[in-house]
Amino acid sequence: MPTLSRWYIKIGMLYFVVGIMLASLLLAQPVMGWSSKLQVLRPVYLHFLFIGWVSQLIMGVGYWMLPKYSKDKPRGSERLGWIVLFLLNIGLVLRAIGEPAMALVPQAGLGLDPGCCITLSVTGGLGLHPEHLGSH
Repeated sequence: MPTLSRWYIKIGMLYFVVGIMLASLLLAQPVMGWSSKLQVLRPVYLHFLFIGWVSQLIMGVGYWMLPKYSKDKPRGSERLGWIVLFLLNIGLVLRAIGEPAMALVPQAGLGLDPGCCITLSVTGGLGLHPEHLGSH
């Protein structure tokens, strides 16, 4: 298995664990009588599970198992794969920080622009499209 695939899968599993922990926290909140402000973490746990875990698991396994690009470069551009991994995770972490901050204190300007986070994530995700893998 290529190193890049292992990193996608390992980071994806980390997001899975953190996402499940956040989901458990949100489920326990009404029972334990904790502040309802914890509910601002709902989009964070969903993004961690669906973008952080599922998407990165798919990309890691796909990079490893899908048909080869060419005989010279069996998996296309590894450099582009690392760039995608970096951009996707930076966007996801920025979004995990920015969305709750904007919901809790919108007038303070603490939140990061969700558009910036989405752009990083989408740009990262588009980079693993098969037609781009061999062009770098």
